[in-house]
Amino acid sequence: MILLVQVVAALFGMLAVIFGAFGAHALKKIATEDQLKSFETGVKYQMYHAIVLLVLGYNLGFTSALEQNMAYCFLIGTFLFSFSIYGLVLSDIKGKKMRFLGPVTPLGGLLLAIGWALLLYSYIQHII
Repeated sequence: MILLVQVVAALFGMLAVIFGAFGAHALKKIATEDQLKSFETGVKYQMYHAIVLLVLGYNLGFTSALEQNMAYCFLIGTFLFSFSIYGLVLSDIKGKKMRFLGPVTPLGGLLLAIGWALLLYSYIQHII
């Protein structure tokens, strides 16, 4: 599990840089201001959570269900949140918005929030 978290974290980080450059250069010419802002939100959240996953990957053993569930929430949540935004923006630019992705974004956000809540709980658990 440790290696999975580290590899996906590095992949998310690399893709965030690539997608950020794509948005700043290629999309800037064809997207509206709102579309660019949405795309940038996906990139930012992807990078934030890539960093979180790297930190967790080097500091946790993922031996407990709590740690494993936290990692899955961050991994799946990042994918659902950011990649659904990319799909919504790119399909909107092409004029064929994939509306089915609309509910996927908040589901990803919910998983990210749960991941943070589990992280908080793990810290509180060590204090008490």
